[in-house]
Amino acid sequence: MKPFFIALFITAELFASLDTIVSFDADFVQSITDDKDKTISYNGHILATKPQNARWSYFKPVKKEVYINDYEVTIVEPEIEQVVIRKIESNFDFFKMIANAKESSKDNYTATYGETLFKIKKNDNLIESISYLDEFENRVTIIFKNQKQNQSINKSLFTPLYPLEFDIIRD
Repeated sequence: MKPFFIALFITAELFASLDTIVSFDADFVQSITDDKDKTISYNGHILATKPQNARWSYFKPVKKEVYINDYEVTIVEPEIEQVVIRKIESNFDFFKMIANAKESSKDNYTATYGETLFKIKKNDNLIESISYLDEFENRVTIIFKNQKQNQSINKSLFTPLYPLEFDIIRD
């Protein structure tokens, strides 16, 4: 799950690191394929703003909200009435990593975090996809659609919301 959070931050920071982009709004499909070529796909929507705010809203196959603010991740899972709050235990400089991403071919870039290599594909200055291998050697691909950049996003959308009666787990 750790690389998933890394991808979340890379996504937010990738958009933020480009000189003219200060916000990103898109639908996404996240596909995870295991070593037996079995794939599970998640559909949702992402909002991200500079410097480090992101909200990943998953709609299918389960509903889930993932909020990233500063150095904390909050995962709200309404179907099991649970909230997980985690500190991000890294002082990694995402802006520096993205600024140092290398173009491997036209509109294709690579960036490294730890031992994980991320492949980033652009199309007309928009991020089209990010892919990587997670800690279980699963192939993860996040494809973005209906991308919008530099639109005003209400900061309150990055504040985690959940009923107080949900179980709260702090890692």
